[in-house]
Amino acid sequence: MLNLSYILVGLCMGLFGGFLGLGGGLILIPILIYAYGLTQHQAQGTSLAVMVPPITLLAALRYYYSGNVKLGMAIFIAIGFALGGLIGSEFVQNIPDALLKKIFGIVLFFISLKMVFF
Repeated sequence: MLNLSYILVGLCMGLFGGFLGLGGGLILIPILIYAYGLTQHQAQGTSLAVMVPPITLLAALRYYYSGNVKLGMAIFIAIGFALGGLIGSEFVQNIPDALLKKIFGIVLFFISLKMVFF
């Protein structure tokens, strides 16, 4: 039964990801924490593992075929993302879970304010 709930969460993520280009941070991490009891570290790590290609590849291809991907830009951002992800994942291991959860929430809060009001 739990595996079915994981598939439903994945479906929800896929719908939001395909429609709005989001999923891991905004949808999956809070679900993993509050519905499944993962720590902030576990939720972030699990979210990153979920997004490993080819999961996002199909959605990205659909956008690409519609002319909505700046491929040159995406390649260079991906290079930086890979390096930044490696460095960030190393540093975050020493941050207490409660503090990391607060940082995560504050970042989401300020991004939401910026997008709604500015």
